Amino acid sequence: MNVLLVNAPSNGVYYKMGLKLPPLGVAYLAAYLRKNSKHSVDIIDMNAQPVELQDIPWRDWDVVGISGDTSRHNEVLEIAAHAKEGGRIVVTGGYHVTFLDEEALRTGNVDYVVRGEGEKIFAELVDALAGGGDISKVNGISYLDADGNVVRTPDALPVQHLDELPMPARDLLPMKEYKSSLAGRPLTTMVSSRGCPYNCTFCSSSEFAGIKWRCRSPQNIADEIENVVDTYGYRAIAFLDDNSTINPKHVIEICDELQRRGIDVAWWCFSRVDTIVKNVSMVERMAESGLKMVFLGLESGSKEILDKYHKKITTDIAAKAVEILKGFGIRIWGSFIVGGLDDTKETVRQTVTYAKQLGIDIAEFSVLTPFPGTALYKQAEDENLIATRDWSKYDGAHSVMNTHYMSQKEIIWSVIKAYLSFYGRPSRWWEVLSGAGKALSSIR
Repeated sequence: MNVLLVNAPSNGVYYKMGLKLPPLGVAYLAAYLRKNSKHSVDIIDMNAQPVELQDIPWRDWDVVGISGDTSRHNEVLEIAAHAKEGGRIVVTGGYHVTFLDEEALRTGNVDYVVRGEGEKIFAELVDALAGGGDISKVNGISYLDADGNVVRTPDALPVQHLDELPMPARDLLPMKEYKSSLAGRPLTTMVSSRGCPYNCTFCSSSEFAGIKWRCRSPQNIADEIENVVDTYGYRAIAFLDDNSTINPKHVIEICDELQRRGIDVAWWCFSRVDTIVKNVSMVERMAESGLKMVFLGLESGSKEILDKYHKKITTDIAAKAVEILKGFGIRIWGSFIVGGLDDTKETVRQTVTYAKQLGIDIAEFSVLTPFPGTALYKQAEDENLIATRDWSKYDGAHSVMNTHYMSQKEIIWSVIKAYLSFYGRPSRWWEVLSGAGKALSSIR
C-alpha cells in the first residue's frame, strides 16, 4: 500500500518564532514501515513544508496517517476531513487521540486511532488493511463497528528493545528547513529512551509510553549521531526524552562512547534536579562530552504546590542542582508552572522570586494545562473547573480552566507579570533589547 504520514501544523509560540524541529514521531513510523513491510511511505511536515490541504493529491495514497497533540487536534481533524474527502483510509495517532479516541472517531473522518507508541501498531494495521486481515486482531487500535459502537482492542505492549527500531526516516523530511542551533552549531533532535516512572499529575507521558523506562544502547545512539553529523552536517543534538538522565550509568556510557569515537557534538537534554545533585560525576562527564544546556522542570517556589504536583523535589535541592550545573559551565533552562489548582497570587510571587534567585539562564513560565490522559485533567473535570475544550488553547500559553483560588484572567496576568519581572531586571535588559528574550526564543 501507499502510505502518507502527515505531521499537523503547530500554532505554538516557538513555531511562530521560527523554531522548527524534525517530527521524529512520523519519521519513526515511516522507518518502521519500510523496514518491516513492502509498503511505500511519504511524509508531509506541515510545519516545514508550505502546502495547502486542497492541493495535496490525496488519491496518490491508500492510507493517510496523521500525527498531532492536543493543541493541534483541530488541525488533525481538518487534515482528516480532506483525506477522507479524497476517499482515503484515515488513521490518527498521538497523545490526544490515545486518550480521547471516540471524539475523533465520531467525526466520521477518522477510521482508526492508534493508541500509544505507534510503530508496531501502525505497521500491523496497514498490513491487515493491505491483506484483508482481521482488524480486531491488531492490538492498540480503536474504531467504530458496523453499529457505530466504539471498539478498543487490547492495549499493545510498547517496544521493549529500542535498538530494534530503525533510525528515523530523515530522508523523507525536508531537513534543510530545520535551522535551529545550539552554541552556534546546527541542531537536530534525537530520542535515547522512552517511558517515565514519575507520573507527575500534569503530564501524560507515563500513561502514553508507560512507567517502565527503556533505553537505547550507547552504541546505537552514537551510530545515529554519526549518521546525522555525516549525512546532514548537524553538530548539535537535542535529546527529547522525558528524562535523559534517569540512569546515570547509561548517561556516562553514552559520553564514553562519544569520546571513544571522537564525536564532537554540543548537546542538551531534560533532567531532574534530584538526579543532578546525586550524580555530580555524571554531570562532569556530560560537560566533558559536550553538554551545553539542561532543561529542568522546576515548576514552583512553593513546597506545597510541588507536593501537589508529585514532583518529589524541594526548592533547596533545585538550588543545589543549579549550582552544580553552573559550576561546570552548563546553561540552565528552567520551566515553571503558573495556575496550579491550589496556586494563589502569593505562591506565584514565590515562584517568580525563586526563579530570579536561582540565577538560571532561561525561565519559561507556562500556564498549567489539563491535558487529556493526566490526573490533572480528571480532577479538573470532576471539579467542573475546565472552562473550554477549544483544543487550540491547550498550548501552555492560554488559561483553559479556573482554579481553586485564581480565575483565568488572573492566571494570564500572573504569567505576563512573571516574564516582565524575570526579564525586566537591569541585568537582563540587553537580552530583551537584542531580541534574545530567552523565555520566548528557541534554543539559540
